[in-house]
Amino acid sequence: MAFVTTSDGTRLFYKDWGPKDAQPVMFHHGWPLSADDWDNQMLFFLSHGYRVIAHDRRGHGRSDQTDSGNDMDTYAADVAEITWALDLHDVIHVGHSTGGGEVARYAARAERGRVAGAVLIAAIPPVMVRSDANPDGVPPEVFDGLRAALSANRAQFFLDLPSGPFYGFNRHGAKVSQGLIDNWWRQGMSGGAKAHFDCIAAFSETDFSEDMEAITAPVLILHGEDDQIVPISNSAHKAIWLVRDGTLKSYTGLSHGLFATHPDLINADLLAFARSA
Repeated sequence: MAFVTTSDGTRLFYKDWGPKDAQPVMFHHGWPLSADDWDNQMLFFLSHGYRVIAHDRRGHGRSDQTDSGNDMDTYAADVAEITWALDLHDVIHVGHSTGGGEVARYAARAERGRVAGAVLIAAIPPVMVRSDANPDGVPPEVFDGLRAALSANRAQFFLDLPSGPFYGFNRHGAKVSQGLIDNWWRQGMSGGAKAHFDCIAAFSETDFSEDMEAITAPVLILHGEDDQIVPISNSAHKAIWLVRDGTLKSYTGLSHGLFATHPDLINADLLAFARSA
């Protein structure tokens, strides 16, 4: 397995497939998953001649289970260290959910020439939690509930979430995929409980408004209109007004995990953006 060791000694697992002289597409996974969540998209872009990279965020998957550094600043710094180690330029960064926040923070701070485009799928920016500054956000009690469920029985919690709202399998008439549920659980349980616990604050409380305003590369925002995890009204509908060069596309009836449940639809839109970036 391939690893990059960061300046603080953390080993980050990554996959790097395809021609080294091809344009790179780097994928950033959601909480509490791993690079494996992007297998479909990585194979798809590989078949179209791109170089594809995905990493396990610190504390997740096969990366070191750190008990510190589980915050957006460190996550973005880790991405920078991977891009330096692999000498990546003109990268199209694709992030889902928490990974979308990671992309926003990294892209806002990246060196010139590193980022060709950013895609935020069902992503958390600008900020999730309800506050005086964000009065229509998600109530903080929701995130307290996530922490309580994780602490009480992480294994059961990691079965319940993908079985229900994550993929919209709790909706009437939904076509349930046991494979997606089992794979979600497998990825989640491979990571560290401490990192997963800390990351709840990172994805719910971090304000990405200034990051979104600072991104100079084109931004594509994709979001399901039936996202029960990151409601579109509190995320994509606000985020699109913050970016300089942005496009928003929403999908009627699709869930938080839309790129996994409807890969052919999402992949076509990703490829069109990549070819134009």
